[in-house]
Amino acid sequence: MKLIIAYIQPEKLPDVKQALYKADVKKMSVTNSLGAGQQGGFTETYRGVDIEVNLLKKVRIEIAVNDNFVEKTITAIIEGARSGNIGDGKIFVVNLENCIRIRTGETGSEAIG
Repeated sequence: MKLIIAYIQPEKLPDVKQALYKADVKKMSVTNSLGAGQQGGFTETYRGVDIEVNLLKKVRIEIAVNDNFVEKTITAIIEGARSGNIGDGKIFVVNLENCIRIRTGETGSEAIG
C-alpha cells in the first residue's frame, strides 16, 4: 500500500481528475495549499505598493492505493498535470503502513478498496 501525494497547479485539477477517472482511480482527497518551489514567486503592485508573493497557490491531492495501482495513478497525475513549464508540481510516494475502514473495521488492502 502506498500514499501518493501530489502538488499541482490549481487550474490542472479538472484534467488530473479526468485522467485519474480514466485510470479507474476515483478515491482521493483534495486540499488547497500554498507553496514555493523552483519557480520562486513574483512581485506585484497593489495600490501603488510593491508586494512580493513567494507562496503560490497549489492543490494537494492525496490518494491511498494498493501496490497494483501505484504506476497507473502516477501516470494519470503526470498526464493531467504536465504543461512542460516550471511549477507543474511534484509527486511523492510514501509507504502506507496500514489503513482501517472505520465503518466496517476492515484493515489493509481491503480497507483501501
